[in-house]
Amino acid sequence: MADDIKEKYINPYTDFGFKKLFGTEMNKDLLVSFLNALFNDSTKEIEDVQYLNSESLGESYGDRRSVFDVYCIAKDNSRFIVEMQKAEQTYFKDRSLYYTTTPIRQQAKKGKWDYRLDNVYTVGILNFVFPNDEYPADDCRHEIKLMDTKDHHIFYDKLSFIYLEMPKFVKTEDELETMFDKWMFVLHNLYRLLERPKALQDRIFQKLFEQAEIAKYNEVERRQYEESLKEYWDYTNTLDTAFSKGEQKGRVEGRAEERIENARNLKANDVPINIIAKSLGLTPEEIEAL
Repeated sequence: MADDIKEKYINPYTDFGFKKLFGTEMNKDLLVSFLNALFNDSTKEIEDVQYLNSESLGESYGDRRSVFDVYCIAKDNSRFIVEMQKAEQTYFKDRSLYYTTTPIRQQAKKGKWDYRLDNVYTVGILNFVFPNDEYPADDCRHEIKLMDTKDHHIFYDKLSFIYLEMPKFVKTEDELETMFDKWMFVLHNLYRLLERPKALQDRIFQKLFEQAEIAKYNEVERRQYEESLKEYWDYTNTLDTAFSKGEQKGRVEGRAEERIENARNLKANDVPINIIAKSLGLTPEEIEAL
């Protein structure tokens, strides 16, 4: 078996990594701790969760771009969808909304029913930031609910979307104060670490690092992780290449627009067309058309 893994701990941005830490019965205490840190609300303390079938919520493993990992229900019947989103998608918000329809529809009861629903939460751990500066650069956690657009009161509080823009989390180990800080730090930096940081000495993180240590995996698990890691880096490199080409194209188009604007100004100042053409690399016909 090839052994190309250089890191000590798994990358939670991979499909295997995230499911290993949060999607197994053995490690559901990690998920409970993460969710409680996410809410940081004594009135919303989660004691235990039961995993539900997540396959009905998404596309097949090979077809999807994002990693849809966890679908579970808490003791108070609140339902949670937790997913790791590798990269921005054109209709990402539509997709998030679409997935919430399953835990909503699954609550329907046969026969007489008063339509009462339990809470549904979608938690998105995003390996990207929302475009167009939708949120401030120093704000990485966003909770969205249905709201009245006039007076901004919460119209319906049982449907929540919580998004974590991971690239915005820049706190160092010395700056970690809350459990939320610690979970954000470990998710964002786990595969870069060589040992467990002193700030993460809580018992729950001791277990997380034990479960994340690649050297402890058997041959099957190592192979599965290697395949998942390769898929992750292949996808990331594809995105980086596309972005680089887009930037290059933008620079070329920008230079072309600049030449045309300069030609328009020179022509307006009665500079001879042949001189403009020679100076800017345009044809006389292009300049005449301006």
